[in-house]
Amino acid sequence: MQIRCALVGMPGSGKSTVGRHLAQRLGVPFIDLDHQLEQVLKTSIRQFFEAEGEARFRDIEAQVLAEVTARPGGMVLSTGGGAVLRPENRQVLRDFGNVLYLRASPEEIFKRVKHDRTRPLLQVNNPLQKLRELYAQRDALYREAATYVIETGRPTVQTLVNMIMMQLEMAPPPSAPASPSEALSKQ
Repeated sequence: MQIRCALVGMPGSGKSTVGRHLAQRLGVPFIDLDHQLEQVLKTSIRQFFEAEGEARFRDIEAQVLAEVTARPGGMVLSTGGGAVLRPENRQVLRDFGNVLYLRASPEEIFKRVKHDRTRPLLQVNNPLQKLRELYAQRDALYREAATYVIETGRPTVQTLVNMIMMQLEMAPPPSAPASPSEALSKQ
C-alpha cells in the first residue's frame, strides 16, 4: 500500500520544504496545493486574492483540494495555510490519509517569512500580529484535522522528516471497509 499524507500548518511552517523531502524519502509524488491552485487560477494567489477576494479563493481551493485528494496512489500533499478553514476540507484531508500538523509559534514563523512578499495574508503593517491572529484562529482547526502534531521549532528539515517517518511507521494500517457479511454480523 502506498502512503498518503497531507501537511497542514501556518504559512511559513515548512509544509512545502518538509513535504518535498518527505515525498522523496517515501518515493511518492509531492503535490503543493498552492502550485496546483496557481495553475488553475492562471495567476499568483496574491494577485487572485487582491482581484477576487478570499471567499472566492477559498471556493476554488476547496474544489482543487477535493480533486487532488481523489487521485489514486501514494502522495505527499502540502496544503495552503488556510485550507483547514472549511469543515468539508478538514474532512477531505482526514479521509485522504495521515494529516501532519507542522506546528510552529507565530514568532518562529515570523523569523522565517518576514522578508517574503508572496504571502497575501501577511502583507499588512504588522505581520507578526497578523500571524498571532491567524494562529489563534487556526491552531484548533489544524489540530482537529491532524493525525499527528509535529513541533517544528528548532529541528532541521532532515530531523523533521525522520520524526514524521517514525510516526508513519508506527501508524496502524488504515482499516479496510467491512464486507457486507461483516457489517451484518456487527449489527
